[in-house]
This record gives sequence, C-alpha cells and structure tokens, in this order.
Amino acid sequence: MSDVADAELFGNDDWSVNADGLEHRGTGYFISRDAVAARRAEGLWDWPLQMAEKSWCRPSLFREAFLGALELFGIARDAGLNRSFALGYGIRAVEARASDTFVTLADVLKPRALPETVRVAAPRPARALVAAGG
Repeated sequence: MSDVADAELFGNDDWSVNADGLEHRGTGYFISRDAVAARRAEGLWDWPLQMAEKSWCRPSLFREAFLGALELFGIARDAGLNRSFALGYGIRAVEARASDTFVTLADVLKPRALPETVRVAAPRPARALVAAGG
C-alpha cells in the first residue's frame, strides 16, 4: 500500500477507515472499499448482517465506522441499511447521534392487522345453573 492508502481517514477504538476500506484493529478483518455497499437479494446490506455474527465485533463501534466509511466513500444510505442493522443486531444501545440510533424491530417489522374480536354469547353450563340455585 502507498502512504496515501495507509492514511487513516476515520478511526475509533476498534476500526480504522482508510482509502482502501475498513479494518478491525484487533483482528485485522478487512472490508474493501469496493465491497462496502454490497447488498443481498432482498435489499439488505451485507456487512451489518455479516458482522452481527462475529462475537468480537462491538456493534456501536462497527456501526460508527461503517457509517463513517459510507460518508467518506460517497455511498448513499437507504432504508435497507437501518433494517440491516436492526435485523443483525436487534435492539441495542449505541453511542451515536440521535438520528443514527438503531430502530426498533417493531418499526421494521409491521404485524398484520388483527381481526376484531367477536364475542359470542354462549349458554351457561347446567352445572353453573345448579350452583346458582337454578
């Protein structure tokens, strides 16, 4: 790599972002710049889902570095990004600006409308009538 490629553009305790991509400081795990915007067939972003499987990956620090990389690389965010983080990590507190916090699963997954409860008058059992003196 050249000195320009080695220059850190963004960093936190776990991740370093340079012109070539993101690198985890502790493990050396690398996500190339060309692969950052990878999506799955259903439109979910690949990396938030993949990194959620890694026990060594702290969600708040990965999210911070990933969002920083998107901004630095000029990659636009979309609704699929929030869905990807929510589905990958669930509801976890993050150290981020309010607009960048995780969404709740309830905001991502909308339940079907439930049918109205229909109450049907049922005859009282004979045993209840006898106990009541009937």
